[in-house]
Amino acid sequence: MINKGDKIPEVNLVKATADGPEQVASSDYFAGKKVALFSVPGAFTPTCSAKHLPGYVEKAAELKAKGVDEIACTAVNDAFVMGAWNNAAGSEDITMLADGNGEFAKAVGLTMDGSGFGMGTRGQRFSMIVNDGVVEEVNVEAPGDFKVSAAEYMLDQL
Repeated sequence: MINKGDKIPEVNLVKATADGPEQVASSDYFAGKKVALFSVPGAFTPTCSAKHLPGYVEKAAELKAKGVDEIACTAVNDAFVMGAWNNAAGSEDITMLADGNGEFAKAVGLTMDGSGFGMGTRGQRFSMIVNDGVVEEVNVEAPGDFKVSAAEYMLDQL
């Protein structure tokens, strides 16, 4: 599992934009800025939609006031689903980074088996503060929990 002080691994993600999916290398995306990154098991899933994404939407200005340049959400979903979820429940303050093949989740060592729910391999629920590609904080939830990956918890870390 990725730890504080580790560099974000080199993988390709797909950024959901108004103009459609845009390929982005993790090294390029995280370079030169402080990113509040949170990962959800799936767009449109109950806790993710009712609590996780709304918390970051609500606290976006406070996160940015504490030095965060960008807020990003990742999930093992395609860019079209991530874009639709952001349009339905997110905001322009959140960048959706699709990890459609689960390569990012695997590279950071934070996958989970959601096959019992028909979801296959997914990313765990977690958050990170990444500064110029280096992990400053990493918060991984216990299965079924929603505490340490919340926007409020991250605000206390900044």
